Amino acid sequence: MRRVERRNATFQQWRALLTNRAKRNAAGELIVQGVRPITVAAESGLTFRTLLFDGRPNPSAWAKELLAAGLAPVVQVAPELLAELGERADGVPELLAVVRRPDDDLSRLPSSPDSLVVVFDRPGSPGNIGSLARSADALGAHALVTTGHAADVWDPQSVRASTGSVFALPVVRLASQAPLLSWVDERRRAGVPVIVLGTDESGTVDLPEAPLTGPVVVVVGNETAGMSRAWHEACDVVVRIPMGGSASSLNAAAAGTVVLYEASRQRSGLSG
Repeated sequence: MRRVERRNATFQQWRALLTNRAKRNAAGELIVQGVRPITVAAESGLTFRTLLFDGRPNPSAWAKELLAAGLAPVVQVAPELLAELGERADGVPELLAVVRRPDDDLSRLPSSPDSLVVVFDRPGSPGNIGSLARSADALGAHALVTTGHAADVWDPQSVRASTGSVFALPVVRLASQAPLLSWVDERRRAGVPVIVLGTDESGTVDLPEAPLTGPVVVVVGNETAGMSRAWHEACDVVVRIPMGGSASSLNAAAAGTVVLYEASRQRSGLSG
């Protein structure tokens, strides 16, 4: 088994995957931290490049199973270095995984007639991306797309906040809304009546009245600025979440979660 016991070039490459978005993009890889994210990545069929192991003599049953599965070469890493890569203050992780980053390819989006695609327009916080991915996974969405100048889906904060849900459903990053709107147009020409539904506090339709049972693209705007003008113009419906109290709006990920819950409620045929 190969060993890494000092901050050599290999270790620095791994460290860059955590801290440098450009390096992640160039390598096409990311480091996955945590039992559930690593487990979901394996269950979802991601390509594992390397498993980083602390070398403890009695690993857990979870770690033994992964090490024995032959997912990737195993490298034993000095505990203090693995703790640094794990970004944990409560001890050394047993395992970390270096995995291949999923492609930003619209062909990964669903083709089913009832598809529910969530768009996060220009998100500024990787934690919010991960939180919305977790909600999308839990509440039956089929894909998550980020558009525009955005925080990185594959930032460690996003992956941790998602608890691995970024691996459980297709997640695609786009430089603008244009490719996704072309995808919508293609589906409409094929006879699929896709609705583009935006969320905004100035929306003209209350959320419970929103059409969420068919093929829908739900757009959640930037945490501060909301949806871009281009997305506003592309929306067939703009909904508002009825609210009380002194707050005028919700956190973007929370607002998206509320909309996804309503979509789940409508699609399951529940009332009230």
